[in-house]
Amino acid sequence: MVWESAVRLLEVPSYLVPGPVAIGRAFLQDPAGLLAALASTLAVTAAALVAAALFGLVLAIGMASSPWARAAIQPWAVALQVTPIVAIAPLIIVWVGDPFASLVVCAAIVAFFPVFSATAAGLAAPPQALLDLFRLNGADGWQTLRLLRLPASLPYFLAGLRISGGLALVGAVVAEFVAGSGGFASGLAYRMLEAGYRLQIPRMFCALVLLSLAGIAINAALGGLGQWLLRRRGDIA
Repeated sequence: MVWESAVRLLEVPSYLVPGPVAIGRAFLQDPAGLLAALASTLAVTAAALVAAALFGLVLAIGMASSPWARAAIQPWAVALQVTPIVAIAPLIIVWVGDPFASLVVCAAIVAFFPVFSATAAGLAAPPQALLDLFRLNGADGWQTLRLLRLPASLPYFLAGLRISGGLALVGAVVAEFVAGSGGFASGLAYRMLEAGYRLQIPRMFCALVLLSLAGIAINAALGGLGQWLLRRRGDIA
């Protein structure tokens, strides 16, 4: 109400800052197209999140297996994290070839590091006393990993996964912006580009609102999943 009242009282043009009513009208003009674009973006986000979770988990377990593996994996993981995805997205799109797969790869690169770093911290979390107890009872490295380190890392993994959910959406949007600039039409990011070129600012804001709502829903869903899993295991009441 404050937003709508402000743009009306100050007579702000809709091509600068549209009000909620104008944004709602823009959605009602093409709800099917916007929701289909949202579904496309969410498909890329979901696939990227799964890939990032698996990739981060495998790398974290590899790092925990030996100091040599840690020395080999960690620099490359950090390098992927600090490399701007905008800079390498055009190369990935050209190298991969398939539009959907290239978008998933770009989004997964953005999203994997929180899962990787959180899981690696969780695998190193068991106290030394428990590690010594396993060693005294003759447990080998695989048994220690399966029975102690992996269960201890579950809360860390879930926390990293929740962060990666939002980053997967961000990565998907960035990749779609790059692909949309090259003529590949997919997702809400392309709809935002299209609306910007046509100065349809209410439609651009509508796509932005849908992306924000999708990000909130992803965060809430992953948070609920984490609480459900930890409650089933007895970690929380």
